[in-house]
Amino acid sequence: MKKLVMIGNGMAGVRTIEEILKLSPEQFEITIFGQEPHPNYNRIKLSNILQGDTSFDEIIINPLDWYKENNIQLFTGESITKIDVESKKVISDQGREVAYDELIIATGSNSFILPIPGADKIGVTGFRDIKDCEMMIKSAAEYKKAVVIGGGLLGLEAARGLLNLGMKVDVVHLMPSLMERQLDPIASSLLKAELESQGMRFLMEKETVEVIGDERVAGLRFKDGSFVQADLVVMAIGIKSNTIVAKNSGIYVNRGIVVNDYMETSAPHVYAVGECAEHREIVYGLVAPLYEQGKVLAERLCGREASAYEGSVTGTQLKVAGVDLFSAGEIYEDGTTKSIMVYNEYEGIYKRALIRNNRIVGIVLYGDTKDSTRLYRMLSKKEDITGISIFESQCSAEGGSGDIASMPNDELVCGCNGVTKGAIVEAIKTQGLITLDQVSHCTNAGRSCGRCKPMVNDILAYTLGDQFDANAAQKTSICGCTTISREELIAEIREKGLTSVKEVMNVLEWNNEEGCTKCRPAINYYLGMIHMDEYKDDRDSRLVNEKMHANIQKDGTYSVVPRMYGGVTTAADLKKIAEVAEKYEVPLVKLTGGQRIGLFGVKKEDLPSMWKELDMPSGYAYGKTLRTVKTCVGAQFCRYGTQDSMSLGIELEKKFERLDTPHKVKMGVSACPRNCSEAGIKDIGFVGIDGGWEIYVAGNGGVDLRAGDLLATVKTEAEVMEMTGAYLQYYRETANYLERTSKWVERVGLEHVKEVLANEETRKELNERMDQTLKKYIEPWNEAIESENIKDKYYANHIVKAGE
Repeated sequence: MKKLVMIGNGMAGVRTIEEILKLSPEQFEITIFGQEPHPNYNRIKLSNILQGDTSFDEIIINPLDWYKENNIQLFTGESITKIDVESKKVISDQGREVAYDELIIATGSNSFILPIPGADKIGVTGFRDIKDCEMMIKSAAEYKKAVVIGGGLLGLEAARGLLNLGMKVDVVHLMPSLMERQLDPIASSLLKAELESQGMRFLMEKETVEVIGDERVAGLRFKDGSFVQADLVVMAIGIKSNTIVAKNSGIYVNRGIVVNDYMETSAPHVYAVGECAEHREIVYGLVAPLYEQGKVLAERLCGREASAYEGSVTGTQLKVAGVDLFSAGEIYEDGTTKSIMVYNEYEGIYKRALIRNNRIVGIVLYGDTKDSTRLYRMLSKKEDITGISIFESQCSAEGGSGDIASMPNDELVCGCNGVTKGAIVEAIKTQGLITLDQVSHCTNAGRSCGRCKPMVNDILAYTLGDQFDANAAQKTSICGCTTISREELIAEIREKGLTSVKEVMNVLEWNNEEGCTKCRPAINYYLGMIHMDEYKDDRDSRLVNEKMHANIQKDGTYSVVPRMYGGVTTAADLKKIAEVAEKYEVPLVKLTGGQRIGLFGVKKEDLPSMWKELDMPSGYAYGKTLRTVKTCVGAQFCRYGTQDSMSLGIELEKKFERLDTPHKVKMGVSACPRNCSEAGIKDIGFVGIDGGWEIYVAGNGGVDLRAGDLLATVKTEAEVMEMTGAYLQYYRETANYLERTSKWVERVGLEHVKEVLANEETRKELNERMDQTLKKYIEPWNEAIESENIKDKYYANHIVKAGE
């Protein structure tokens, strides 16, 4: 078996590996080095994380189990510093040497940072990876004013995300119009007006010459002498190919690693793919061309007769709420082109196609992009448009079956993932697919930017004919492994008496018999919620932090956060924490936002022994469960406190700790309306008033800041406990997995929740089920300490390797 090594664990490289596994799964022994500590994730959706629409777990494309299942040896958090092309081996920054027969360089790119004074100050960042994303989210929690340099695609998505995080945002752009490479002046002006209405401020035709401030950024100075104040500066002005390892190894590099039409570099048996590669003097920064490159390279490596990669025509779509925009090909007219244009200024709709020699060479759509897939197909196929109506979005909106029928099978539907109409039709027919989710899961169509989803749905309708059920097709299933919705899944578990994750997937005929990272944790939660006392938790089906009982950090280390009930501790516990931190050389000891002490930067193999020496319960800082109950000092010490907030907080935390919930839950208890514990933005907040407590629910202090709604006013702490137990159990039984209480209350309605909890008998039944559930939990850190099997399976120090 030949040895295939890949440097880089990003989208382009791993897609190449996926193509190789499809063509010839037994041909190579594969090793991958990734600089980041994470498995392969969808970088396109970083803006969705910043905008608060998704979590990091949800953008992981291939979890660690995928590498194991495909016999891939993965080294994360490890970089290759040198390629010895003579002896055909790579050398890592940890001194590891690995031989190869074939080598792929897929090192991607870095943010381009302006080479100006002050660019290295604290608070200046690019927008390229999850680390940048986390830095912006953290800054937004402490600071208020952000400036984004760059009015292009990435800059505007970053700016929208920072607005969502509650920051004031200025966008600085060198040119007179936004996205000038993708939009003409009319579309650009419509976009600018829409974004201004969302709260963005623009500083156009400004050239940044200096980042000002002391250690941390304080603002930007421009060439015209003016300046703008900033607490955070995001440079989103382009990418720079990451070519260092190639350059240091004597491989020819220009703007990127220069490759031919088969992705071959100047060194024998060394290939480059993705944003690090330069093909015909072009470095691509969009995913579709990179996947096309990966397909060609996979065929080449597998000895197939590969089609040459001849470059790509790219399309652009902005992922910002309220903006419907698409462009592709040429943007500006010249003497050889003519335009077909529709402009409805009143409704903010603008469409323009550039035509040369009866063929579309450029597309700009704003406000209505339903024609984008069809026009993009005409452009990329260089179709003769004589006699064809260019803008027909009304037909597409009604299903477009005629259009689908006329499409040849080799027509590209999902440009991002290179999926044709024929591949989709075949998958529908052979796999028995009936929903959009299933088609996406099975073929990858629609899994990246999502622009093709309407057409994929049309193909589904066309292929199924009379069997097509529009409601079923649009039904939100648990994931792409099944067509079953949450409600159907719960009903099936109850009716059929299903008791394990594996059994659920087998009996309900999951398409993917092993499930995925989306459905397995959800099934595990629903089984535990339904079978309150007899269900045995499937630890391997949990998300990674819960599986490890510690949060994995960006450098691959973990955090340890012991529980401190109600934020109250003792001198003895403080002493133990200090001794453990010192003994294990913990690099960061920090008070958390939940009134606890976090130990950060802990090695995986040290976790069990640290837990043992701490001899304190887990704070569940990693779990979809009750995290913390924050309290003020209350009536015991405060001159204003009317209630004993600490005692109530401790009682609440002791009762509901370890409880599995659809998402994390936080509580706050304030002894008076001054609200020192921020109870108004917790999942459940309690505010002391004269003669009782006000209970607020569905607050959120995260990305989507939301004040809690008043659920009830009660007189005694016993009533607080009764109402809280009933509310939490109703949330547990009716929320979707990974649905925060804020989203759940908005979905089901506060009045509905009040109505349910107003019934005394219902409250009693909910509390009985809650109490029955709480009996089954055990302390997870103790379990790990006492079990050699658990220690060996989850905390042994070894690399991720197939078959282990």
